[in-house]
Amino acid sequence: MGFIFQGTLGSDTAVNTAALATETVPVQEPLSILDMALKGGLIMIPLLLLSVIAIYIFVERILAISKAGKEDKNFMNNIRDYILSGKIDSAKALCKSTDTPISHMIEKGVSRIGRPLDDISAAIENVAKLEIYKLESKLALLATISGAAPMIGFLGTVIGMIKSLYSMSAAGDNIVISTLAGGIYEAMVTTVGGLVVGIMAYVGYNLLVAQVEKVIHKMEARSIEFLDLLNEPG
Repeated sequence: MGFIFQGTLGSDTAVNTAALATETVPVQEPLSILDMALKGGLIMIPLLLLSVIAIYIFVERILAISKAGKEDKNFMNNIRDYILSGKIDSAKALCKSTDTPISHMIEKGVSRIGRPLDDISAAIENVAKLEIYKLESKLALLATISGAAPMIGFLGTVIGMIKSLYSMSAAGDNIVISTLAGGIYEAMVTTVGGLVVGIMAYVGYNLLVAQVEKVIHKMEARSIEFLDLLNEPG
């Protein structure tokens, strides 16, 4: 009988173990980026708008700066030939047909030929300042977004934590984790959103500044080359 009882007990234990093993464990579905963003609350709306503005500024500026940085290798050689041969009108026409900051500077310098060299240099410098201002257009806004987005995200963090604390106060002794999770979740999501937008704008701003610096160096080199050309003995 002992063997029979023991065998029965062992079989029952095996059945229970098998039943536990076959129980379905709920699998939590992975959280998508869209679902995460929706959990962030209203603070995600201005962050979304700032991200769209930052992307637009970066794409628009990188295209404009790349266009401004393009340079015909024969441009200055042709300007030199025209000036040395006295074809000032041809030099002006070449500058007008080339829409770049460098051609705009050289055009102003060509139009001042015959005046003192200081006047020519000052005219070129004024045009260069205007061209640089055009290149740096909207960069200040991009820099502002890089600083404002994390602050807005931090604001969402504070709001989310306030909601959690309010839920704790209202629940009293019957605190349930689910009542706190919403506010904490919102706090964390807005923090991440603000940091992502801020980092994206910050990196884009620095890349654009580096590209503008390259164009400025080209402008300085060509203006010096032009002034040296005017200083050559006739």
